[in-house]
Amino acid sequence: QVQLVESGGGLVQAGGSLRLSCAASGSIFKISTMGWYRQVSGRRRELVADITSGGSTKYADYVKGRFIISRDNAKNTVALQMNSLTPEDTAVYYCSYTSDYEPRDYWGQGTQVTVSS
Repeated sequence: QVQLVESGGGLVQAGGSLRLSCAASGSIFKISTMGWYRQVSGRRRELVADITSGGSTKYADYVKGRFIISRDNAKNTVALQMNSLTPEDTAVYYCSYTSDYEPRDYWGQGTQVTVSS
């Protein structure tokens, strides 16, 4: 079992920045992928960015150049630095953990990010 706890969401004006953090605990495999997804009410959850334990990253096109994902394998944490935020970035952001050694994906409880115009 893996538990994910997110922090760092909130309200920010357009053009501002926020930093999301997620701490994983439990049975963490060294080889894994952690990431961030977001979901707007009534729409499907979508990938924002993810990062493997080896440091390879993947970003959604709409956040490239604005968001940066980072990971600390020793502390089992992942962070998402979000810059140049727009109202379209408003969503609930979820931390995720996946591993080929796990039969399922794990999700955090979600943290609300609201960007005002």
